Amino acid sequence: MDLDVLNMFVIAGGTLAIPILAFVASFLLWPSALIRIYYWYWRRALGMQVRYANYDDYQFCYSYRGRPGYRPSILMLHGFSAHKDMWLSIVKFLPKNLHLVCVDMPGHEGTTRSDLDDYSISGQAKRIRQFVECIKLNRRPFHLVGTSMGGNVAGVYAAQYPEDVCSLTLICPAGLPSTTDSKFIKQLRELQESKRIDRIPLIPSTPEEMADMLKLCSYVRFKVPQQILQGLVDVRIPHNEFYRKLFLEIVDEKSRHSLHENMSKIKVPTQVIWGKQDQVLDVSGASVLASAIPDCHVYILENCGHSVVVERPRKTANLILEFLALLHSIDNNKKQA
Repeated sequence: MDLDVLNMFVIAGGTLAIPILAFVASFLLWPSALIRIYYWYWRRALGMQVRYANYDDYQFCYSYRGRPGYRPSILMLHGFSAHKDMWLSIVKFLPKNLHLVCVDMPGHEGTTRSDLDDYSISGQAKRIRQFVECIKLNRRPFHLVGTSMGGNVAGVYAAQYPEDVCSLTLICPAGLPSTTDSKFIKQLRELQESKRIDRIPLIPSTPEEMADMLKLCSYVRFKVPQQILQGLVDVRIPHNEFYRKLFLEIVDEKSRHSLHENMSKIKVPTQVIWGKQDQVLDVSGASVLASAIPDCHVYILENCGHSVVVERPRKTANLILEFLALLHSIDNNKKQA
């Protein structure tokens, strides 16, 4: 074989080997770095851009795609201990001409974390209002989406700032009393009785606890490799002290039933999506909302747990789009009448 050809194969083989070895090393040694790269790549692939907005000395981190148009912008509020990238699975199935905004909730990911901040549900709603004003999202009423803790905040926001919101989607929202205790609530009671409140199931510190949390939050059983579980834990551990403080704040009497206390003030068309097998927040909360909000559309998803956004992203995206299309049709009919 010609020496030049041989050298070419050696160089080509070395060029291919370097990224492969880097990937294997990352997977084995730094799985948390691999997870961050994964989100970065997914954001790029979906056209989501990351930006920062400042309100006085407070910084919000958010991602967005598209520009405001004739259809309402969509603002998405994530759940407890998550971040803006949790919405990427939904974004994948939404039209690129929709204006989407996903913000890191107060104290999460790239948004300012301060010991002096008010992390009650009402306090978080006020912070989100500041964010909305910063990016001038409320020049026209927008569609607000929230899941779990973010659903609680979204409902309170719609009640307290009705001029900002034209419609609302609540996905397994917290902040409601329930006639049936979920598995998570039962676990919390057991921990309180044994005075082991530091072992909150939603705040894992080991790969085994992470696996248990995923089982608690999902009806679908995902097969997650041990290294990925370790990476997920490594990403969270530096923030666990904050998560404990936040958790105690949102289950405190001041915030525990915030959505329930404000739902009579919600006057916009509201969509409720809930996983029938939710083990974190019992699905009976959907009927509580339906009975209190006049224009409420409820969708219960079979074979789905609390992590609706992850387990049924296509279905959830389609439900949101169908809801918005219905409202648009109703609005047009009113104008023509």
